[in-house]
Amino acid sequence: MDIDPSNDRQPALSDLLAKRIVILDGAMGTMIQQRTLEEADFRGERFADWERDLKGHNDLLGITQPEVIGSIHRSYLEAGADIIETNTFNSTRIALADYAMESLAYELNVANTKLARGAADDVMAADPGRQCFVAGALGPTNRTASISPDVNDPAFRAVTYDQLVEAYVEQAKGLVEGGVDVLLVETVFDSLNSRAALFALESLFDSLGHRLPVMLSFTITDQSGRTLSGQTVEAYWNSVANIDLLSVGINCALGPQEMRSHIDELSRIAPVNVSAHPNAGMPNPLLPTGFPETPESFAPQLREWAANGWLNIVGGCCGPTRKRSARSGAPASTPCQCSLRGIVARRCVPELPHGAHDSAGSSRPPIPDQAGHSFDLVYAGCGAGGRVWRLPLCGGHGGGRAGGIARRACSTETARRSVPRNVKGRARC
Repeated sequence: MDIDPSNDRQPALSDLLAKRIVILDGAMGTMIQQRTLEEADFRGERFADWERDLKGHNDLLGITQPEVIGSIHRSYLEAGADIIETNTFNSTRIALADYAMESLAYELNVANTKLARGAADDVMAADPGRQCFVAGALGPTNRTASISPDVNDPAFRAVTYDQLVEAYVEQAKGLVEGGVDVLLVETVFDSLNSRAALFALESLFDSLGHRLPVMLSFTITDQSGRTLSGQTVEAYWNSVANIDLLSVGINCALGPQEMRSHIDELSRIAPVNVSAHPNAGMPNPLLPTGFPETPESFAPQLREWAANGWLNIVGGCCGPTRKRSARSGAPASTPCQCSLRGIVARRCVPELPHGAHDSAGSSRPPIPDQAGHSFDLVYAGCGAGGRVWRLPLCGGHGGGRAGGIARRACSTETARRSVPRNVKGRARC
């Protein structure tokens, strides 16, 4: 498997981001639910006798109902989306274990990517002046590497870091083979899971000798303002700031009202493009779409974010669907295009030193000392040789020492690369 540099569309995407806010598509799951598909539809002929129930296995539709997935992609593109996501949110062998379909991971990623690629290419062929991009979606899996699912055994983990890396490499290979333009690690609720995904992508790029743009989007799970693994917005950003990212953003779990302050904070601290694709409000199973926001209530909130200069990329996660835009009278993807009517300026990416904020990837925000330097009481844990060091990290003093110990304890190139260059804490070896 190779990436043809001549097909690299990163310059076109970068040019578009420099000109305006880029539109991401809306909910795939909500659109599928509106088709009211039954068990037999999900199974198709190939999986008619499969041993487990398959209704709700949306990723499988890329094989059994390709016309459904293709039509959803086309509807978003025709509505004005610049980027469409592949229908591969659960296409890792870890998540596919629920359906005993681990062996289909690579095939599902290739098949679903080709559907999105075909839809984008058809739209561009019909309108040569238009640029459409395919983002390969890598979901968080249904397991967490940082938290035990068993309250009686807090040390237990349902998945390991290495298992996650292996699964994400396999998924990314399928996405690249299918023809994605960019890779999107999304709906991150556990920072360790996302570190595994990002490391997997970097490993794949090394083996291919060429890289694709990487987008990253994490999830603030509730009103606490933290991810499920306990990190604040700033702490999470610092835990991934050493990665070469096209964008970082927030999606899922929250509606625009609840997400507003977090996007504001992220836009102030991240020296990369910022994305947002909120849910259509908090879930309500009694409503037709399962969410309370309408295009009329959703759009003005995103418009304010755009007017405030917080956004480079905007879309919808759970709930938003293809709706008609008041801007042009033509269909529009989610209410996003309608909300951006008359707003030309996009967020100017701040020119900050990469990784300038140094909360060391902990779950706490940085604590300033009297001289104005920030520090954290975290540790660098290195398992090499059976030894573990726990050191206080104080600004430029203990931090450099801990980081040096962490790197010296990692003797292999792979281990050294897994230690974040500017994150002074919890270095995995």
